[in-house]
Amino acid sequence: MPMKDLPADQRPREKLLVRGAATLADAELLALLLRTGTAGTGVLALAQQVLDRCGGFAGLLGAHPSRLLGLKGLGPAKQAELLAVMEMARRALTQQLQAAPVFDSPGSVKDYLALNLGGREREVFSVLFLDAQHRLLQLEELFQGTLTQTSVYPREVVKRALALNAAAVVLAHNHPSGAAEPSRADEFLTQTLRSALGLVDVRVLDHVIVGRGHVVSMAERGLL
Repeated sequence: MPMKDLPADQRPREKLLVRGAATLADAELLALLLRTGTAGTGVLALAQQVLDRCGGFAGLLGAHPSRLLGLKGLGPAKQAELLAVMEMARRALTQQLQAAPVFDSPGSVKDYLALNLGGREREVFSVLFLDAQHRLLQLEELFQGTLTQTSVYPREVVKRALALNAAAVVLAHNHPSGAAEPSRADEFLTQTLRSALGLVDVRVLDHVIVGRGHVVSMAERGLL
């Protein structure tokens, strides 16, 4: 149903203002940003199509900018607005992780990594470098690979940790296939990096794996 044909109290903007943002469905929230649909497709239907194609907000907010170019109904203006929202979310989480120890808010760490890695089409290995109080110094994407694997070189991770004067790290990578379960290779890599970084007094606090809509902490699983 076109937005104009909905009862006033069922339109997303009015619902948000009266009842709060939490009462809106995902498609309604996205429709507020998109504002208009396309010929033959109302904005609510367009919003749902975008979410379905991206795998929900997790996939959309974590999507690489190039992926938005192929979404029908998203012109340059709408792409720019979505990219701006993504960047605002990343910056808000970055500021939060820089201000306090990362494990004061473990959920924020997962959200931050999901935003940065969740929508990637190739496997990416990243590291959160932390100071002595476990506050975020920098997130760096150190290695990129294929759909199923990435070559990780411990020496390069150690070099960056020393260059940034990091006291601890959180390792992270994505599984573009969707499943976030740690593999035996993930466990072996974690132990290899833990040993290498331990030689220079840098602690590995966690290894986070990002799938599509799901994030797994190896520390929480007792795998560190």
